[in-house]
Amino acid sequence: MLLIGENINVMNKRLRAAMKERNKAPIQEIARKSEENGMDYLDLNIGPARKNGPELMEWIIKTVREVTNLPLALDTTNLEAMKVGLEIERDRAIINSISVTEERMDTLLPLMKKYHCKCIALLIGNTGMPRDATERGSLACEFLSRADQEGIPHQNIYFDPIVLPVPYQQDQVVATLEFLSMFKEMLPDCCSTCGLSNVSNGAPEELRPLINRTYLAMFMKYKIDSAIVDAFDTELIAMTKGSKENIVNLLHRVMEGEDIDVNSLSEEEKNYYKTYQILSGKVLYSHSWLKV
Repeated sequence: MLLIGENINVMNKRLRAAMKERNKAPIQEIARKSEENGMDYLDLNIGPARKNGPELMEWIIKTVREVTNLPLALDTTNLEAMKVGLEIERDRAIINSISVTEERMDTLLPLMKKYHCKCIALLIGNTGMPRDATERGSLACEFLSRADQEGIPHQNIYFDPIVLPVPYQQDQVVATLEFLSMFKEMLPDCCSTCGLSNVSNGAPEELRPLINRTYLAMFMKYKIDSAIVDAFDTELIAMTKGSKENIVNLLHRVMEGEDIDVNSLSEEEKNYYKTYQILSGKVLYSHSWLKV
């Protein structure tokens, strides 16, 4: 599984200040540690970057390049900043992301073709969030048809079905699982990805890693190709590389409908099982789901 580190993000107050002040140290610290922890890509999220966006993109890429040669996912809605980033990184880059709207596809797919790079296709269209797995499939086909017109190889497209927070959008959490369950059959030449940490937004901070790890383990049953993850969650990273096989196997067994004697499980296994229950929609979410 391809792991994309999410941690260089303008939404982080400390990093936002570092970008504004052109302070390299905090950004380089995260970039270096992300590589040490096993990331395959780094996501550079500079947001809208309305002021001096192109210059900021060039600066942050050069800043990261001083400490790591990991390929980059470029994350900005500023078109001119994106162009600068692609000119530097070219075919190594991932455009994060292109929604299924005429404006974004018309603007960014030609750039994707020009630089022979990859993209994350965000399954949101002109009418907003898809309601279910079927609408996600329809949007994916629409995007793929437009990409075919540009002659873009299918393997360069990573579809993101949009992960939403389980405390507020539990039905959408289930819909994303349903979409990924049919992804390989529906889009065999394309890749899948997700912004994993979104699923735990709004949950108690100390329990967010458990939600993230459980959801990713469930995705692994459907052979998800990549994920944008917290580069500092070493337990989650280890899970993608074969650690915690007992947990992953347990979750996959219950996903297949096997009846489990909960009393036979260890405390850790019970926690993962209970978290599976909320992520699969079998139990209504509450902040105290582990105590139920």
